[in-house]
Amino acid sequence: MIRLKSASDIEHLRVSGAKLGEVLHQIGEMVSPGVTTRELDHAAELRIRELGAKPAFLHYSGYPATLCVSINEQVIHGIPGHRVLNSGDVVSLDLGLIYEGYYADSAITVACGSVVPRDKELIETTRRSLYAGIDAVHVGARLGDIGHAVQQVAEAQGMSVVRDYVGHGVGKELHEDPEVPNYGRAGTGITLKEGLVIAIEPMVNAGSSAVRVLNDDWTVVTVDGQKSAHFEHTIAVTAQGPVILTQP
Repeated sequence: MIRLKSASDIEHLRVSGAKLGEVLHQIGEMVSPGVTTRELDHAAELRIRELGAKPAFLHYSGYPATLCVSINEQVIHGIPGHRVLNSGDVVSLDLGLIYEGYYADSAITVACGSVVPRDKELIETTRRSLYAGIDAVHVGARLGDIGHAVQQVAEAQGMSVVRDYVGHGVGKELHEDPEVPNYGRAGTGITLKEGLVIAIEPMVNAGSSAVRVLNDDWTVVTVDGQKSAHFEHTIAVTAQGPVILTQP
């Protein structure tokens, strides 16, 4: 069931999202050669709690950390640990928090040190695909318009969007209806109504869209071993157009 949000709900979500945006920006700035993924996770949890919020991912369905850190061929749900970041790594950071009962969810991908031009292109294409999806959001648009916009940007660069994992509604639960695919046909799917809040989160692979899950039951990787990037914002559909709730 899709739960449309009131103006009060959206204001609460905006406050949660601003806190999340601040934390995610801070963690992104920490990415550099020699830093461990556990250090990133610890810093994220510490800052979230300092802001009076709670980590949304920690213990969610058994997930053991606050932050998802997915490197290179890892697409999403990489578990932080002793791994040390190296120059040339493509590092995706996915983070969520809860503040006063409202969730926020966002992701960025950053280059660690110096990366090759194709990896820069992957990161930038994924970021642009997110904003293309956001630009497709307005009252009366269709859900398929979002996925179509994302897909067009990625495939124009010879890249592919992951189809096994999708965006979702956000509110007083981390994952609500509807699912928000990163592919689709324009003019299809549900009609977007004022008060809908969704996470748009393209996962773009440099090669094939095929993915698999590692033996830890969490980490999703590309089947062909090529690199992947991930960007996400929580968005409110308003009469004035899309509002990004997860800005710092």
